[in-house]
Amino acid sequence: MAGHPPLTRPAHMPGDAAADSDAMIRVDQAGEYGATRIYAGQLAVLGNRHPFAREIARMAEQEQRHLDVFNRLVAERRVRPTALQPIWHVAGFALGAATALIGPRAAMACTVAVETEIHRHYSEQRAALAGGGDPELAAHVADFQAEELEHRDTALEHEAEKAPLYPLLSFGVRAACRLAIAASKRI
Repeated sequence: MAGHPPLTRPAHMPGDAAADSDAMIRVDQAGEYGATRIYAGQLAVLGNRHPFAREIARMAEQEQRHLDVFNRLVAERRVRPTALQPIWHVAGFALGAATALIGPRAAMACTVAVETEIHRHYSEQRAALAGGGDPELAAHVADFQAEELEHRDTALEHEAEKAPLYPLLSFGVRAACRLAIAASKRI
């Protein structure tokens, strides 16, 4: 029809490898951003004098490296970032600060819960990438998954399971992570 732009096919059809990689990069960037905000909230409350602060700062530096990689992939591949980033900015910091206010063990319990879900999430991505469609992304996911497991183990060594109401805290944080992952893939 005259005056109407022609209908065009989207750059990626749902289910194709590029669309799947885009969704993975979008959600991973959002997750790593959220992790940096959680650690920022924890450090804002605990300060740098608390014995756990050194470990939290080290984990935060690794999360920032992960975020830097996903920021680069978003730019290079022109992936649309999640529109929820302003929410993750506030929610991540609030979660980190709130758990640190409960106590340093609760901050570590938060790390255990988050990293447990991220390990599950990265395992699903590794399985999806196993066909070799995106070897660069697969390598980053494998590398970062190993560091996320290290964070979980570090938090367990710092008495995360002795946090007040540990099972409830863990359940709530894990559920929030699953919700954030699902939302960030699409929005």
